[in-house]
Parts: sequence; C-alpha cells; structure tokens
Amino acid sequence: MKISYNWLKQFINTDLDVEEVNVILTDLGLEVEGLTDFESIKGGLKGIVVGHVESCEQHPNADRLKLTKVNIGDEVVQIVCGAPNIAKGQNVPVATVGTTLYNDGEAWEIKKGKLRGEASFGMICSESEIGLGDASDGIMVLAEDLKAGTPLSDIFEVENDKIIEIGLTPNRADAMSHWGVARDLRAGLIQQDKKNAIVTPSVSNFHVENRSKKISVNVENPELAPRYCSLTISNITVKSSPEWLQNRLKAIGIKPMNNIVDATNYVMHELGQPLHAFNADFIKDQKINVKTADKGTKFITLDGVERELHEEDLMICDAEKPLCIAGVFGGLNSGIKDNTTSIFLESAYFDSVSIRKTAKRHGLNTDASFRYERGIDPDITKYALRRAAILIEEISGGKVSSDADDFYPKKIEDFQVFLSFERINKLIGEKIDTDKIKSILSSLDIKVKNVTESGLGLVIPAYRVDVQREVDVIEEILRVYGYNNIDIDSKFNVSVSKSSKFDDYKIQNRIANQLISQGFYETMANSLTKKDYAELDSQLEAKNNVEMLNPLSHDLAVMRQSLLFSGLESLAYNINRNNQDLKFFEFGKTYHKYNQDFVEKKHLSLLITGKRTSNSWLNTEKNADFFYLKGILVSLFTSLGLSEIKFTDKETQTISEGLSINFKKKKIAEFGRVNSQILSEFDIDQNVLYADIDWDLVLEFIKNTSFVGQKISKFPSTQRDFALLVDEHISFNEIEKIALKTDKKLLKNVDLFDVYKGDKLPDGKKSYAVSFKFRDDHKTLTDKQVDKIMTKLQKQFESQLNASLR
Repeated sequence: MKISYNWLKQFINTDLDVEEVNVILTDLGLEVEGLTDFESIKGGLKGIVVGHVESCEQHPNADRLKLTKVNIGDEVVQIVCGAPNIAKGQNVPVATVGTTLYNDGEAWEIKKGKLRGEASFGMICSESEIGLGDASDGIMVLAEDLKAGTPLSDIFEVENDKIIEIGLTPNRADAMSHWGVARDLRAGLIQQDKKNAIVTPSVSNFHVENRSKKISVNVENPELAPRYCSLTISNITVKSSPEWLQNRLKAIGIKPMNNIVDATNYVMHELGQPLHAFNADFIKDQKINVKTADKGTKFITLDGVERELHEEDLMICDAEKPLCIAGVFGGLNSGIKDNTTSIFLESAYFDSVSIRKTAKRHGLNTDASFRYERGIDPDITKYALRRAAILIEEISGGKVSSDADDFYPKKIEDFQVFLSFERINKLIGEKIDTDKIKSILSSLDIKVKNVTESGLGLVIPAYRVDVQREVDVIEEILRVYGYNNIDIDSKFNVSVSKSSKFDDYKIQNRIANQLISQGFYETMANSLTKKDYAELDSQLEAKNNVEMLNPLSHDLAVMRQSLLFSGLESLAYNINRNNQDLKFFEFGKTYHKYNQDFVEKKHLSLLITGKRTSNSWLNTEKNADFFYLKGILVSLFTSLGLSEIKFTDKETQTISEGLSINFKKKKIAEFGRVNSQILSEFDIDQNVLYADIDWDLVLEFIKNTSFVGQKISKFPSTQRDFALLVDEHISFNEIEKIALKTDKKLLKNVDLFDVYKGDKLPDGKKSYAVSFKFRDDHKTLTDKQVDKIMTKLQKQFESQLNASLR
C-alpha cells in the first residue's frame, strides 16, 4: 500500500523526517518495505526556462524545419524547430543544453547538435515533452507577459513528495487509508511523549442547497447492507480534476479519470471508505433497490465484460435493472460520462463475507472490494459521504440536491473485552505499569469502561475488526509498547531429553531419499481437482466427493479422492514438453465424505513412464515395465521392515495387469499398468505404470514392527533347481507358498529364473525354472539333507499342483 508523506502530514503535524516516521511505523507492525521520491512533473522542470522567439525563418535545407533565434534570458540562442505552430513573438518553454527530459520514464539529455547543417542549442518543447499536458502536435505557447529566462518551475507548481510503501497484513483493515496510518503514527508518537493530534477533514460546511433531485432507497437485504447512505448532487460539470487532486492520486499510483471519479477515489484513500457515483439521470423512476440478484441475470460491468449473476450477489438496482455489483464493480451504463449533469452518490457498509464471495465468483479484485472484504468502519459511512459531497461541489460546480439519506436500522455496536492484568503479564513476560497500559489503549481509541483489581473492561472501536479477544488487545499493547522494550534474559536453561516417539516424517524422508536415488522426482499437486474424475475410477464414487462451496473453477471443484489423476496431469504436462521418460512420486492426502463424516487418508503414489534410465554406452535402451515397478516396491517395503508381503491379482477400471500387496492380510498397496482409456483422457499415448500405497496403514504396521538384527551366517548355502511343468493358470506365487510351508527351517529363498511356453510342451502347460536356496545357520548342510527336502518339495508340487519334473 502506498502512502503519501505530504498527505499523511495533513492528518498529523510532525517535524520528523520520513525516515524516522518509517522506523516508528515498522516498529508498530506497519512494515515499511520501500521509500520512493515523487515529482508531480518528472524532472521538476529543471533546466527549462521561458524563451522569447525573436525571429523565425525557414530552414535553408529543410522544408519542414524552422530556424529560430530565442532569447532565454542571459543570451540569445539558435534553435532548430519542427513544430508547425512556431512563430515570431511567442513565449515558449525552452529546454536548455544539459537539461534532462523524460519519454515514458526513459531519460534523455538535450545536447548541442546540428540539424540539416544548422546548429541548434536547445529544444523548444510541447506540453507532453515536459510533463505539463498531453498535447504533442505542436509547441506549448506561454503567456505573453512572462519574462525571458524565468524558470518554468517558478510558474508551474511542482510537488515533491515521499511515497511510503507499506506491506500491510490482511488483518489491518483499519490502516488501509492515510487516516488509518496517521492513527497508528499518533499512537507511536505518544509513547515518545509527543502529543500530536489527529486532524480530520471538516464537514461543517455541508449543507443541502435544494431538494430537487430526491432518489428513494429501499434496502431489501439489510443483513448484507447494514448501513447505506446516499445523496444526489446536481448541475455538475464533468472535467479533469484540479492539479492538486491529480497529484495526490498520481503519487499513490492511481490514474486520474475525471473530477467525480477522482473525488471518490481520493476520499477512499483518505478515510478508508469506498464510495460509488452513479449517473442519476440513468436511474429508472428515481428509485434505488439494494437486493440480491435473480439467478442467471446477465450484467455488463465497467470493463465491458458480460457476467452471469449469482443469486447471492448483492446488487444496486433501479426500478427495472441492476446498476452495480455492490461493493465490487460498477455497471457499464450507469457510470459517469462526460455529459453527466447529476449524480447519485453512495457510501455504504456491506457485509464482508458477502463481498468476498461475490468478488471471487466473478474473479474481480478492486480497491473497494479489497477494503469491504476485510472490514471497514461503519461509523464513518455518513461522514465520508458528506466529505465527498463537499469535495465534489468544490471541483465540479454542482450542489447537493437531496438530504443525506442514512439507512441504519440496527447500529453496529463496538466490541467489549475484559483485559486481565495477570494475563498481560503472563503473555508478555514482564509487568507493564497500569497507567502505561491505559495510555497505550487510549492512543489506540480503545476506551476503558471500568477498572477492577484484576483488570480492565474495554470498549473496542468498531473499525478494529481484528481486535475481538483479550489476546488481540494484548497484542496491540505489545506492538505499541515495543517488542524491543521487553527484557530478554541473557541466560537460558535448556534441558534436552530423548523422545521415543515414533517419527513418521523421518520414515517418509528416508523413503523419499530412497526413491530419489532410483531416479524419481517428488511432486506436490493441488488437492483440488475436477469433479468428473470420480467417474473414471470404479473404486471411487461421486457421492463421496468433498465439494467446494465456491470453487474458483470447474477444474478445482472438489477435493481429490485419488492421487492418480493429479499425477497423470503432471505426466501429461511434461510429456507435452518432450519429456517422455519420467518417474514421479508424491506423498499426499486424499479426501472422502461418507454420509456426514469427512475422512482424510495419506497415500504414497508412484508413476513411471518411458525408459528405466537415460541412454549411455553402459545402459542399453529398456522401457520400464510391470516387473521393474514391482522390484522397486519390494525393495521399498523391505527397507521398511515389511518383507513378508503377499501378492494377489488386482484389475480395476483404472489398472490392468495389476497386483495388490498385502501384509498381515490387509491391503497396503496396489500397482499395475494404467488403463489406456484413462490415459486417453489426458492425451497420453505411452504406457504408464502406477502404484498407490496406503501410507497411513504402512505407518501403523511399522510402529508395531520390531527390527531385529541378524548376523551373517558363517556356514555356506547350497542351491538346487527344478524345472516344473504346471498348468497355465498356476502362478509362481502358489509354488513359493507351498515350498516355504513345506520347509520352514532350512529353505531360505525361492526364486523364479525362467518361464517357458512353447510347442514342445503339452497344451495348457508351461514350465517354471525355480531355484531353492538352503542354509543351516549352525552347521554345514549335507547333500543328504538337501536331497530329502527336495524330494518332499517334489511330492508336494505333484499332489497340490499336479506338477511334474521336466
């Protein structure tokens, strides 16, 4: 937020320089982020003087140039000029040699030169070239009675100002004006024993000239417009604002429009109260209705955009049509035009929640909505209206032509809070004198209603919407008292204890590092997603979506039930930018609604597409496949101590060629190849592998799992192989289960190293080449022991699987 120091000093008279003021404001919590210089005329007209044209002749070498002799006070110089309106006897602005001029902010220097062979010592300027206007089609002609050589800075007032850039926090709605900042500055100065009074603009001159333009007001939704003030001003002339007003607005980055609009902007930045001026002649039947819109109504705003209104949008309407989105944006046809002669002026207090929702629905963010959303002062509504009316009368020639109507059925009361002395001392950490506390509260316009031994009964002004609790008041006391004034002990006693609490983030970071070492990138997707995604997965139901009440867009309408679709969006984004080889993982939450209960679950997702590794002389080109992903998951769960996992077939609407991973008879993950129909929704035409891990359930198992270290056996292992002929429907998992159940003591591992299907085998059969690893941790195994186990294994395979040896 930009604050003009000259404007600020109109509210509070201080002899402090701006740097000292910046320190005070920053200490008070209004952090000053920058300080810039402002000149109402860029360059301040330095080096530009009045020149008298003593002669003007045709340039000998150019048809469109003139050769002039110009008296600039201390000498007569020759200047070549191309303006069509240059003539002998004129007084003109001359930029002398060495003067810096500005073109769209870019500086350039006037130098001696030659134009078509003739010397030129300076430049005769137009209005636009020196910042005194917009005219650029000819030179500026000055008054005849001016003396040659007079600096233009003595003729035209140049305002110099310091602009304070404040990084305003959202809770400080009361400081969104020069008056608001001045109030804080006064509080800070009082703590330095400087009694600087706040001087507010007087409205004592306000009066109703006549009552010739009465416009009736009906507020149908008082809960959305608790206070609505208005009046009319007639016989106005719409024109440019006076120079002083334009300079005030330009200083804080506001572009002047016309005297009526500028006056409303000026009062808003002066007092913090947004205002709106309507073309009164455009108001049908001279009636204003403040009401919510009819659903689906079309309305064209000032920016020329047609918007469809929501049934909860508060509108300012006349007898037949909407004129303005209340507190947000005006209508195209009801605004101030050059031929407007009478206006209806509005100053209102609107419900902050309603304004915030409306502004978000329509994607609008205006100076007015910015203030209404955060809360303004309901007590200055009528004062600001009168202030603006007086200003408009002064600069437009109009007269107030109706009484100031004030719809205010139920007064908004100030907040009341009890402040405990004990609570102050406990939170601040030191005792502050009671009189000091009262002084600080008084400087903040907080009234002490009653005093007891234990504390103070306080009345908080309604404009401090952020101060509603005892702790808020203590925060206010502390920021004015000064954080730097709180003593801090130079000695700290710290006790360090070792916690045995399970650290799930440590586990998460370990797995993240493991995946990163395998070439994965971590992603963090938006938890908001499309409503339609639930229809793409048979395991999800649309009725379980957690829907947003006011979604920013259709693409952000619900909380996600799965990490898959946001992950596919990330893949598609990268594939479209020629990154086809991708490995992503994400730790994220899913959100579900079951009847009236809301459930959050944490998951870990993996997505792989393209090649396993980048091409090199060492690595041959090989795409990632189902078994590559399975190996990654097995190593991941092994590192978590969950090595005894079981696999079962799993195919869904989203996953084909998939498996579920179970631990202790509970599903902890599922993985496989993403269905091509799903991929087509994202315009992905290459295979994608996906794994979804129930991270909450995994953590529960880890918490209850003991990690026991085992020393490496000093005895050798031995390996035997079988080539088993089995039915096509038999999986290796069944073979592994039977083997490990047959011998639990010496059989350590069962591996599949080859699968054969071909013409040499009977129909409906396939061959598994399986290796069995044996070891006794206490002695060396003999061939007889191993042969005995292999015989038992063969019998079990024959009896349970109808298998035979090849």
